[in-house]
Amino acid sequence: MVQEELLERSKQAMNMSYSPYSHFKVGASILTQTGNIFTGSNIENASYSLSMCAERVALFKALSEGHSVFTDLVISTSSSVPTFPCGACRQVLFEFCADIKIHLTGIAGRVYTVRDLLPYAFDAFQSFEHDISMKKSRC
Repeated sequence: MVQEELLERSKQAMNMSYSPYSHFKVGASILTQTGNIFTGSNIENASYSLSMCAERVALFKALSEGHSVFTDLVISTSSSVPTFPCGACRQVLFEFCADIKIHLTGIAGRVYTVRDLLPYAFDAFQSFEHDISMKKSRC
């Protein structure tokens, strides 16, 4: 079953985490509409803001190989508590796959979408509207 493979692949990715500062390991696996699975793990940096979350690593790997339609994302962590994507990941996921089904290890049977987790996301339409209003305000 695909869900079981996604879960196993996210756990494998979690074991590849580079997290010497937080010791918080995260793995993610993302499924494309065509059935391909891409994985990612969190990669920390001494300058924390340069760290990358597992969800974005998996998504960016898939995007960089030409995939653009996604159906499911599984997130595994070293925590005993289910962990949701951070705000930055939610925003990036919204840009590419707002309706993707998100599965968290530790919450069996519950599925979320990015729209559930980020109901008022900033999107390209808002940026476009801002550009239009800025052009109108110039004389």
